[in-house]
Amino acid sequence: MFGDPRHRTEDIRAADPLGADALLNAVPAMNADGDVAALTVALRAMVPDLDRAAQWSVGHALAAMRDLGILLGSLKRHGVQPAEAVPEVLPALELLGLRTDMVPRDTVHHYTTWNPVGPRRRSYTGHPTEFLLQDAVRMVLPGLVAALDDCGRIARLEPYDPGFAAALDRVARHLRAMVESIDLTVARVPPEYFALTLRPYFEEVEIAGRDYLGPAAAQVPLWPVDLTLWQCDRSDPAYDAFLADSVPYALPSWRAFHARHRGGVSAVSKLSAAVSWEGADRLPASLTASAEALSRVLRVLKTFRARHLGIARKAYHEDVRLYEEGSGGAPVALLRSVLDLTRENETMVRRATVRRRPAGAPVGPSAA
Repeated sequence: MFGDPRHRTEDIRAADPLGADALLNAVPAMNADGDVAALTVALRAMVPDLDRAAQWSVGHALAAMRDLGILLGSLKRHGVQPAEAVPEVLPALELLGLRTDMVPRDTVHHYTTWNPVGPRRRSYTGHPTEFLLQDAVRMVLPGLVAALDDCGRIARLEPYDPGFAAALDRVARHLRAMVESIDLTVARVPPEYFALTLRPYFEEVEIAGRDYLGPAAAQVPLWPVDLTLWQCDRSDPAYDAFLADSVPYALPSWRAFHARHRGGVSAVSKLSAAVSWEGADRLPASLTASAEALSRVLRVLKTFRARHLGIARKAYHEDVRLYEEGSGGAPVALLRSVLDLTRENETMVRRATVRRRPAGAPVGPSAA
């Protein structure tokens, strides 16, 4: 299943191992009323028998964590630690985390990709804007899944190989869905809605003495692309620390990708070394193509991050915000820092391409 996170997604969405459909349909009303007692009773009613849960398939275990998670976030939004209110949920969460090889609470994958659509959709508020935000994340994750395979190829290839540029161009195409998603969010989601209404449901929940972040879009794992293109050897301490906190929330196969490639040589470093080694004013056509492709994909990342930063600044402006840090546990200043790092790498690659072009090559938009 986790070799390809799309595998059996529909089966996970269809699953209701806790018999929670009717109960979870009532959660938005409970939240609107601030009815902590009803939410507590609902969570207690949904705690599965451990022997039965141990026999579930991984897909059913994921669906169960998805459904418990809606109540975890709802209770914490109203100031209650779920495992204190319902202590019997703790061993269930730990078991489901072990069965699925994920953290012992719901993640962005549970809240979006594995969430049913239609009348069975799980949500905190039942509001169309919450649905829109869930759908905006759904449209991003398939592209990131596809990009991961190409990131692996890029890590194995050198810039002289034609496959290097081809893989980079595929990554750029996959990532354009992120730009489309954030444009949709900018157009249709007021920053105040996220900051004041939805953000409180993504607070950390304490489980067995450790805090776990809520299933917000900040968990969407863009870092495998960063890791491959520049981060594995051109990062900074603040982003490294954020990454250390973020990786545990990823799918098992993505965490394995991080373990394999975190000590590698980035695409930017490989290209820089190749350009320096050439030492001439004219680069081989294959190297120029790789440089231009790398510049293009970094430009897509830069565009996404600039728009994300704009949204975050509005949502966490001092006149609006309820929280100092974003839902991913990082301050808005980190978004600015990562944007700057992305821009610096893109500028370096682009300048190398403009300075040294193959004989007879036209200077067009891709070289600008």
